[in-house]
Amino acid sequence: MSSSDRSHAVDVQDSKTYEVRTYGCQMNVHDSERLSGLLEGAGYVRAPEGSDGDADVVVFNTCAVRENADNKLYGNLGRLAPMKTKRPGMQIAVGGCLAQKDRDTIVKKAPWVDVVFGTHNIGKLPVLLERARVQEEAQIEIAESLEAFPSTLPTRRESAYAAWVSISVGCNNTCTFCIVPALRGKEKDRRTGDILAEIEALVGEGVSEITLLGQNVNAYGSDIGDREAFSKLLRACGRIEGLERVRFTSPHPRDFTDDVIAAMAETPNVMPQLHMPMQSGSDTVLKAMRRSYRQDRYLGIIEKVRAAIPHAAITTDIIVGFPGETEEDFEQTLHAAREARFSAAFTFQYSKRPGTPAATMEGQIPKEVVQARYERLVALQEEISWDENKKQVGRVLELMVAEGEGRKDGATHRLSGRAPDNRLVHFTKPDQDVRPGDVVTVEITYAAPHHLLAEGTALGVRRTRAGDAWERRNAAQAAKPAGVMLGLPRIGAPEPLPVAAGSGCGCD
Repeated sequence: MSSSDRSHAVDVQDSKTYEVRTYGCQMNVHDSERLSGLLEGAGYVRAPEGSDGDADVVVFNTCAVRENADNKLYGNLGRLAPMKTKRPGMQIAVGGCLAQKDRDTIVKKAPWVDVVFGTHNIGKLPVLLERARVQEEAQIEIAESLEAFPSTLPTRRESAYAAWVSISVGCNNTCTFCIVPALRGKEKDRRTGDILAEIEALVGEGVSEITLLGQNVNAYGSDIGDREAFSKLLRACGRIEGLERVRFTSPHPRDFTDDVIAAMAETPNVMPQLHMPMQSGSDTVLKAMRRSYRQDRYLGIIEKVRAAIPHAAITTDIIVGFPGETEEDFEQTLHAAREARFSAAFTFQYSKRPGTPAATMEGQIPKEVVQARYERLVALQEEISWDENKKQVGRVLELMVAEGEGRKDGATHRLSGRAPDNRLVHFTKPDQDVRPGDVVTVEITYAAPHHLLAEGTALGVRRTRAGDAWERRNAAQAAKPAGVMLGLPRIGAPEPLPVAAGSGCGCD
């Protein structure tokens, strides 16, 4: 090939666009950042905003934890079929948990799909797309074990100031409602040195908040035989200069040990926040779920955390209507919620996960019963969340300014940010310029169930390296074709919306 031909090939490749559509948990979001990085490394560019499938490559990163996950996927694939017919050369790829589970079924039901890849080989996507193009036939490649740790792959992060950092993949638990271990495999821990090296590199780029990510994040160390590895990792994060905020999700009560609580309390940049799935308050249901703790153990952990970190905000996941759940069992969940005083709870109506033991259990609860219990739990939690937020009124808090978290900020002339405990705060826009990643000090004046307000003048504004990083990214993007955010969740827990029943994984 001549030099001019090579130049032309690069120009054609550079003009190709991609779109990644993400469903599921934080692991999927993190994987999608890697998929975007891989595609951009191969020369693709993010599709313009509002393209809605009108891209050269459309990638579905799927979730398999909901009963209707496949219907959602095939419905979206069906809508793309006529687009693909009109656009010769367009490619469609399906990856993630549903791809790992269904494999050949996807191409049989949607023969216009070009690539199917699993959770263990996301790094192969560019190669598989090229192979499908050259061979003009679908490429299905599902690895049975992890080929490359996700964090070693290129990335296009959705935030300039906050980042996910994966510390493990897979899960060693056997919860009867969860299919994740079957799809992502046994837990595999990443080397501590590699984790810290990635965090230090991110801080060097301007990131000031990181969230340690694992299916069972506090089980970190089981793969290397060190039960205190997670608490040591938290303390090591505390020694990284420039790293202002450290969070982690999601821990399992079974692995929540006193050394972790001590590390949280004694490491200044580990935030006073804990998201720990309870799933049920009934010992009987917890046993049926194969959750290796009981109500007393769970509430005991919360008591210890609050003793060590009085201002900690504790959130949870709860499943309503698990097979065999009686009214007495449900009352135990309500009791546990009253005792725990969660600042927020992500509540899910149980639905069958195909391939899980719970899907074939006797005692499946009628939909109307599940709905009624769900509404009672949501009403109770709304009351508790509001009461807990009212306790924040009068407190002076440092907020990290967030991007895109306040849907009404434009109309109200406010900005939004996250408190150290991850509560969402809307605040009056200061006179001076404030950027996402900067830190603003405010006094809380009003509380709602899912957010706080700081209506007075900001008490202080601190421009940060993270804000500088956001500014640099925006300046660089302004010189390129407009990108699309693809609806990926932001760092930090979103507001729990009662209408979003069963919209998340809830499987930790």
